[in-house]
Amino acid sequence: MTDTAAPTAPVYLEPATATDSELDERFAPVFRRIAEGNLERERKREFAHDQVSWLKAAGLGRIRIPVADGGLGASLEQTFALLAALAEADANVAHVWRNHLAFVEDRLNAPRSAANDRWISRFLAGEFVGGGWTEANNGTLAAMATTIRPDGNGHRVTGAKFYATGSLFADWLDVIGRTDDGTLLTALVRRDHPGVELVDDWTGFGQQTTASGTANYTDVPAEDGDVFPVTERFAYQGHFYQVAILAVLTGIVRATLRDGVTALRSRGRNYPQGLDPVPASDPQLLQVIGGVSAYGFGAESALRQTARELDRLAAAHAADDSVERARLIRTAQVATDQAQLVIIDAALNATTEVFDALGASGVSTSALLDRHWRNARTLASHNPRVYKARILGDWVVNGADPVPDLFAAGRGGQGN
Repeated sequence: MTDTAAPTAPVYLEPATATDSELDERFAPVFRRIAEGNLERERKREFAHDQVSWLKAAGLGRIRIPVADGGLGASLEQTFALLAALAEADANVAHVWRNHLAFVEDRLNAPRSAANDRWISRFLAGEFVGGGWTEANNGTLAAMATTIRPDGNGHRVTGAKFYATGSLFADWLDVIGRTDDGTLLTALVRRDHPGVELVDDWTGFGQQTTASGTANYTDVPAEDGDVFPVTERFAYQGHFYQVAILAVLTGIVRATLRDGVTALRSRGRNYPQGLDPVPASDPQLLQVIGGVSAYGFGAESALRQTARELDRLAAAHAADDSVERARLIRTAQVATDQAQLVIIDAALNATTEVFDALGASGVSTSALLDRHWRNARTLASHNPRVYKARILGDWVVNGADPVPDLFAAGRGGQGN
């Protein structure tokens, strides 16, 4: 990945002005409403259309847009903290917002123009972006089968994508493809065009209501101003997508702690080997819950530190400081990789170990505590954690560049 996303004119990004208390007052009541129906939606595999609408109405889709342009003026640190809080209420609903928030960030990083003003207006009106870049059958970015061909004043999109997260909730779909000369483009197309077919065929055992199935495109138009070279997408796009997942994982750890505490308090009897007849007073069981709380602390700390690095990178981009931007792309990559190791370990450990405090009653299907592990394991599979410690070690010891070249021949970068 190279730093080719320098602005050529003033961009929309501005220093954050929102306060944590303002954002909490706005969103906490909505998150509580969303949490109330989480178990039933999980049990029945119901898509959260109403819940996504509530969040649109509350302004989550415009959270990063500066106040002067009609948004809420939040920082990335605040945005990802809120996404973690939403994931504590419902990890599926939180993940649905990943593609939308990323595309809003992309347009905020873009030079001001009439076309981009239209996008800002669409976001302010509550229009929602879904989509996915990944192709089935081991397709890679270097061998993209989807085509985006010029057609008059616009383009036409034909192809198929998998992992199309959030598509069933969307007004627009963000699609990546190639021109006939091999240039990679992303196109935003209208979800309701007759050439778009969305198939609910996601078979993963976790994140089951994120609308992450197949999206088929047949000669779908993309208008002028809605097609962008991939090399012009915002400089920290890869970091953003990864940290969004880490925010959801952090929320899962918090939900695990919440449900673990509730389940332990409700236990009526203990094993003969226990240290107290009351499970909630047993020091060893309390130790388990204490450990889960520490996993949550580690995950939240890592998430906030990484988000701060991205805020610094966004500020350098807005200031058109190419030297600082290039430096911060690497420090943000290191922070993102480190956070990935910390947060994934925290999520997988917390969602497994919590059952040690609960006994056989903890695995009841009425409680659905297994959803936390299933969701965490599914999200943890989106990016190659297995390689990150090696990459970090090579950076620390040898100074090897930690930023991957996603467009190298034969490489993927699609998260599958």
